[in-house]
Amino acid sequence: MKVLFLCTGNSCRSILGEATFNHLAPAGWQGMSAGSKPTGKVHPRSLALLNSQGISTEGYYSKSWNDLPAPPDVVLSVCGNAANETCPVYLSSAVRSHWGVEDPAHVEGSEEEITAAFMEAYAVLRYRIEQFLELPLDELKHDRDRLKAELDRIGTLIPLPC
Repeated sequence: MKVLFLCTGNSCRSILGEATFNHLAPAGWQGMSAGSKPTGKVHPRSLALLNSQGISTEGYYSKSWNDLPAPPDVVLSVCGNAANETCPVYLSSAVRSHWGVEDPAHVEGSEEEITAAFMEAYAVLRYRIEQFLELPLDELKHDRDRLKAELDRIGTLIPLPC
């Protein structure tokens, strides 16, 4: 099963989702990411954050949804701009859900405030991915309606502060 993390720029949140998913996912599940209007580069803070969490960043790059190696089974839009965008026809067969996450790349302020925004985006995505991976995946991959309902529910969850 292939899970696409979709955003507009594919430079920050969708990359965080893809890398984190691949770090945590069981065999047979693969995360991918793409953007509707990719920036062409991964935000350096995203790469630094992933590395600080022990998550490999090798091979991740900003790409268009037209450049995916294979059609996804699940599409998770992670930014407000991608929530209602029309996806390419070949994505229409995928189970789609919106997991909106604030974009840390647009945060202005002190170094601490920017770092906190990146950590918050990562924490939300990681928590939701962990919740996703706790589902009975073998059952749900054959029950699209139930999978969609669970993904929609997970997309509303926010981790409790430490």
